[in-house]
Amino acid sequence: MTANPRYCVQRYLLMTLDPVHPGAGGYRLGRVDNSIAREPGTRLPKIPGSSLHGAARTYAAYAYGDPDAAGQKQDKIAAPETHPICYTFGYLKGKNKMASGVVSIFDARILLFPVHSAVGPVWVTTAARLKEAGVDVDRGPARKEEIILTWEHEGRLNLGWLLLNVAASTTVHPPAEWKETSAWEKASERIALVHESIFSTIVNSNLEVRTSVAINPETGAAEDGALYTYEAIPRAAFLTAEVVLDEYHPQQGLFPVTETKQNQPLPQGRTWQTPLDVVRTGLDMMAYLGVGGMGTRGFGRLQVVGNPVEEDPLAAPKQEGTL
Repeated sequence: MTANPRYCVQRYLLMTLDPVHPGAGGYRLGRVDNSIAREPGTRLPKIPGSSLHGAARTYAAYAYGDPDAAGQKQDKIAAPETHPICYTFGYLKGKNKMASGVVSIFDARILLFPVHSAVGPVWVTTAARLKEAGVDVDRGPARKEEIILTWEHEGRLNLGWLLLNVAASTTVHPPAEWKETSAWEKASERIALVHESIFSTIVNSNLEVRTSVAINPETGAAEDGALYTYEAIPRAAFLTAEVVLDEYHPQQGLFPVTETKQNQPLPQGRTWQTPLDVVRTGLDMMAYLGVGGMGTRGFGRLQVVGNPVEEDPLAAPKQEGTL
């Protein structure tokens, strides 16, 4: 934790272990039937913070041994204001007893996107996105017709169907919390920096698209005319998401928490020192239970890479935003 226990920002690095389908909530005409959530300005895929928040709450409640604390209403919780899950994520009991949580979980945004090339898989990003995530870059940004690599390569390199001139090589320096992880070390050897204007095109043309058909439960056969397609963020994509602790009052005595509701040790012998530890438990369980749609079809698992980068929002200067 930072020096200020009431306010804190944690930046997580997440990696998809399976394709992830954060559904957009409807159908559309075009490339696929079931599209995924996107940022309006860039049209880049994202995992909405509401999806992460709901899954993290549910899994943390399971870890605590109290599924009644998950969901939208907590009518079965006797004292939600003293319950670690309800206090962390908020609660609604009856019509008059309610409170907001002390954590906010924001959208997970694409940082490194895997794309096939002639030299194997590469992870595409931009200099602006790396800097926004706290990753220092020695060179960049790239021009529209150029690409900058973290390894030596002469001539040109294809990213799917797109052929770009290799301008130079560069080195990236991630935060110490991510640097020593095997996932980052492997990806950092194959990072390709492109211009911001073509990043969205590269990502959207390399999403995973699958075709399925609805099954009639009575006959066990495919429904006539029920063929549909859906897209997903592919496996091995890296995303960043921020978790903000807001107005946490340590003097209330809810933490630390060392046992479940059944007076058993928390999973993996953990101790919840603050509400941020509750969120971390929920996010870690996404590596097994997933997030988003199509979970029964092998979609959704998401892994926390390393440890979150912490900062004090009351001491840190305002960051420059990017698209």
